[in-house]
Amino acid sequence: MKKYLFTIILLATAVAATVVYLLFDPAQSALFPRCPFLVITGFKCPGCGSQRVIHSLLSGDIAAAWHYNAFMVAALPVIALYSYAELRRPNHPSLYNRLNSPVIIWSIFAATVLWWLLRNIFAW
Repeated sequence: MKKYLFTIILLATAVAATVVYLLFDPAQSALFPRCPFLVITGFKCPGCGSQRVIHSLLSGDIAAAWHYNAFMVAALPVIALYSYAELRRPNHPSLYNRLNSPVIIWSIFAATVLWWLLRNIFAW
């Protein structure tokens, strides 16, 4: 019963968040918080623009999403793959284990740090 209730709450939260991100533009609404790292340092973090990416993708504007945070847009298939591996973990532990190998995890970490540096050096 608890798992069923948790699933319903999770789905309801996801639907509500989707509606909010579809109806309100984070670039123009005070409803969405600004990145604290950007506010404090003046530099963009790897996730800066992710709220605008979500809004743009839900609105069907892939070019705008790419402009706001190309790394996040490019990472969406990877995020989907990791989500699938987590859901299928009990039945397919080998996929989960391969995706969570040290080489893969460190590669994702290195790509994230590289994106972080490049977007601030070249003002992307």
